[in-house]
Amino acid sequence: MSAEEKHLYPSWINLMMLTLEAQQAIWLRTQRLARGGAAAEAEASRMVSEKVEAGAAAARALIGGASTDRVVKGYRRKVRANIKRLSRPRGRSR
Repeated sequence: MSAEEKHLYPSWINLMMLTLEAQQAIWLRTQRLARGGAAAEAEASRMVSEKVEAGAAAARALIGGASTDRVVKGYRRKVRANIKRLSRPRGRSR
């Protein structure tokens, strides 16, 4: 394995894990939205604001010279927090 390949391997793993974790978050969020009601409205609003904030943070990081791997790690942290929050029983989401 070349030095370049060794450097890319951890980045590839992080990207793959983001893909898997995002699918879990999407599934959990879809379930919450499908229930309807005030909780679903709050979740939809939160989802949009989180995406705007995450996109802006990623853009700032990249403009500031951060690596794409660092940006992916930041997204993974946010996605895992959402999985944890969305996995809790409905009355304890905050």
